[in-house]
Amino acid sequence: MSLLSGIFKRAYFMTTKSQKMQRLIKQYREETGKDSVDMHDVAQYAANLGWKLPLPKTPLELLAGQFSSAAREEVRHDESTGRPYRVNLAVTTWQGGQQLTLWTDIDAAPRHIAHKSFQQRREQMVGDAFQLTLDLTHWNNVHKDEEPIVMPMDFTEDVEWRLNYPTTEGEAA
Repeated sequence: MSLLSGIFKRAYFMTTKSQKMQRLIKQYREETGKDSVDMHDVAQYAANLGWKLPLPKTPLELLAGQFSSAAREEVRHDESTGRPYRVNLAVTTWQGGQQLTLWTDIDAAPRHIAHKSFQQRREQMVGDAFQLTLDLTHWNNVHKDEEPIVMPMDFTEDVEWRLNYPTTEGEAA
């Protein structure tokens, strides 16, 4: 084995699973000539190449996921405003070396739980806005010959508009 191939093998084994998957997506695009790909097709391609398939979730894990979806979707209406609100607050935390999400009824949630849930949701929004800004900046730089895509990041007016948009009953939200 040459020194170069030894370095390549060490570099390959030092990459993360995500990096290996990203490399395989690129390889799939190059082999198929497709720019936009369905990840089901990529997964089948990987499986055909011998990629180890993940173990399926247990029935209990699937059921827990369904309960989480149901909790996320539950809505009540505020008695004073009539506006809808999510019933369950999610807080992601670590216990015993495992990440888990704890759900609390918003009406029963102590302030520290509500604050942490709202803070985590806001942080998700900030993360999405930050990444969108990086992606927009890159696209605009690569496509200098086209009109730049601009996305405002101040959502104040959007939220205000939705708060005052008439519902199907003809009243504001």
